[in-house]
Amino acid sequence: MKYVLEVKNLKKRYGSITTVDGVSFSVKTGEIFGILGPNGAGKTTTLEMIEALRSIDGGTATLAGLDVAEQPNRVKEIIGVQLQSSSFFDNLYLGELLRMFGGLYSQQVDVARLLDEVQLGDKIKSQVGTLSGGQKQRFSVAAALVNNPKILFLDEPTTGLDPQSRRNLWELIQNIRDKNITVVMTTHYMEEAELLCDRVAVMDKGKIIALDTPDKLIQDLLKKGFKKKKKVQEADLEDVFINLTGKELREG
Repeated sequence: MKYVLEVKNLKKRYGSITTVDGVSFSVKTGEIFGILGPNGAGKTTTLEMIEALRSIDGGTATLAGLDVAEQPNRVKEIIGVQLQSSSFFDNLYLGELLRMFGGLYSQQVDVARLLDEVQLGDKIKSQVGTLSGGQKQRFSVAAALVNNPKILFLDEPTTGLDPQSRRNLWELIQNIRDKNITVVMTTHYMEEAELLCDRVAVMDKGKIIALDTPDKLIQDLLKKGFKKKKKVQEADLEDVFINLTGKELREG
């Protein structure tokens, strides 16, 4: 299957206000696809309709051959979702939470392996409430992978993380894609999108206003005569920070 996700003329309205206005795009199997846009552009609402978490008012979304509006429960069985803000029971242990989530899909979960993949192997008997912000983000990704999904949705997964945690999560996302799991993500970090995404869709005011590879979108801008006011160097301040303090995660 060339396209694991096909969205056609998707719409969402709240009274007289249209928040998603005729969005169309397709996501190839095995790619990392980014949705970019300012606050209020309709990114999260678009994802929630595709994930069968919000009703579709117009258009269609087809995921792995399933119509999202007509077969929402089957769609939920084959996707993983990491929400913009995930909440877990603080007093439960990571291992038992993952086993519980696996039970919802009637699957036996290799908890130790899954936690190792997100660098939380030593936290299997730790309570959620003891985790740092970066650890909670990685755990939320692990929770989204318990059913071995065909497609993983990440909504601003690195917001609020320090540079080490953010770069670690980048590596995790790339590793997930290397396991042939398609990734669809939203982000406000342009560097993140440029590094991770095979293609990006830029949304504004409920519409997609550009869609291509990051390199092609940059080249199109340069062809218009765009020039930066400040000379761009091969490294930035975050690179300096990582070089000085190291890439290792700080979990304290």
